[in-house]
Amino acid sequence: MGSLETERKTTGWAARDPSGVLSPYTYTLRNTGTEDVYIKVLCCGVCHTDIHQVKNDLGMSNYPMVPGHEVVGEVVEVGSDVTKFRVGETVGVGAIVGCCRNCRPCNADTEQYCNKKIWSYNDVYTDGKPTQGGFAGAMVVHQKFVVKIPDGMVAEQAAPLLCAGVTIYSPLAHFGLKQSGLRGGILGLGGVGHMGVKIAKAMGHHVTVISSSDKKREEALEHLGADDYLVSSDSTRMQEVADSLDYIIDTVPVFHPLEPYLSLLRLDGKLILMGVINTPLQFLTPVVMLGRKTITGSFVGSIKETEEMLEFCKEKGLTSMIEVVKMDYVNKALERLEKNDVRYRFVVDVAGSNLDQ
Repeated sequence: MGSLETERKTTGWAARDPSGVLSPYTYTLRNTGTEDVYIKVLCCGVCHTDIHQVKNDLGMSNYPMVPGHEVVGEVVEVGSDVTKFRVGETVGVGAIVGCCRNCRPCNADTEQYCNKKIWSYNDVYTDGKPTQGGFAGAMVVHQKFVVKIPDGMVAEQAAPLLCAGVTIYSPLAHFGLKQSGLRGGILGLGGVGHMGVKIAKAMGHHVTVISSSDKKREEALEHLGADDYLVSSDSTRMQEVADSLDYIIDTVPVFHPLEPYLSLLRLDGKLILMGVINTPLQFLTPVVMLGRKTITGSFVGSIKETEEMLEFCKEKGLTSMIEVVKMDYVNKALERLEKNDVRYRFVVDVAGSNLDQ
């Protein structure tokens, strides 16, 4: 089908101001263009970034804002030039729904680093309309930014993989850290961190979870399969593990010192930052220089990496640990997420919710 004559409306749950409280909001979707996929949303994961955005923590929020960028849905209609998807298929949409297509990152299939990328929500699409996310009944997305969910993968399980999963997979792939036998650290055991443990273990790594308290020791070791657990305030144990890790994936989304973790890296080790933090971090240069260590960052992943990661998770039988909630619980879920009170990812059952109240 080509572009429809009449625009469709859908209802989502939107923040209206920096209080971040979400409530029903009905808005118009763009017409299904020749390369667009019209998707009925089945479910959507809740990411820590959603809190930053709805509360304007980064000073860039526009309202009304429907968050959600871990979207799984069913294809309802495709444009006449869509070749990748068919009606009835289960598909996913992540953090990005547009890019310029002719810059160096775009040409290298790393469109997440395009300076003109278009976010799934809190952005403006090429037609001048605001983008809105997956806490809604439907989305219209260009086929380039849609991925097929592998057959047999449960929708609610797949949702967190579209952000948390690929956020871990991308740096491991890019920095040549996929081979077995490496020793890795996962700093912070939230939505991204728990996927870090699972994916790194599936790659054959020895995985140490690093946390600020002993609270999550049992679940890290027994439920997630980590090999070791390190409390960052335990100086004796930190000393024991010094100079032993090939990489640390730092998922902590609040200010924290970097030196204690840099000291855990061996020669040429990498500290890979993932948390969105709006205050400057500090470190002493000798800690980096004397081990030729690298502090770097990584941001979600490309469509190509997302497809690879989904196949990897299917092949290894990896799933995310989730708590499924209805849309009328979403404000409470955001409150709990802010307190780190979830194991390990909320997923909103959008299709099973009454979005109008």
